[in-house]
Amino acid sequence: MRRTVLAVGGALLAVVAAVAAFAFARTGSEASQRSDRRGTEAACCWKGGATPEWMSGQLGVRIPAGASQRRAGYKTGSRYDVGLLSFALPREEADAFLARLVPDDQDMIKNYHPEAKGYAPSAGFGHLGLPEPETLAKGLRKINFCPDAATSPEGKRLRYCVELYAHAFAPDRERLYVRSTIEPGLTPPPAASGA
Repeated sequence: MRRTVLAVGGALLAVVAAVAAFAFARTGSEASQRSDRRGTEAACCWKGGATPEWMSGQLGVRIPAGASQRRAGYKTGSRYDVGLLSFALPREEADAFLARLVPDDQDMIKNYHPEAKGYAPSAGFGHLGLPEPETLAKGLRKINFCPDAATSPEGKRLRYCVELYAHAFAPDRERLYVRSTIEPGLTPPPAASGA
């Protein structure tokens, strides 16, 4: 009887091990497929010609004259498109700009729960050679709002809802990041040759 119990126990253990190995292999394969899909999605569908000036006009976010490091991107999607805009300003100019853009009754908050290093949204600022603002904690402020909630002078110009980030990347400089979901259909101007 003892041999029978051991044999059944051994067989059962072998079945459990085989099921676990299959589940582990499948999970690893699915994770690899998700990772491959995410990499493909991140590289797919970026349109040339989306200059900072063009994106500024599409979003309704004016770029201050003193802004440097201007960057923009436009990514098409099946359900919606995404516009990205970024520029840097001296700290005082950035604060004045944000005061004119952010709704009067809302405050930007710190990033209390930053994403892990390596975080890559499908329409990320990494495409523009910038760190993803969601991964930054030190010196980052953020806010989301839509045109209907914008009562500020610059906010009234908005055409779409925005995710807005301000990052103090140097003692006297801030980089502003703007991401907006846009209904499909915009066509950036032709990309400059050599771009």
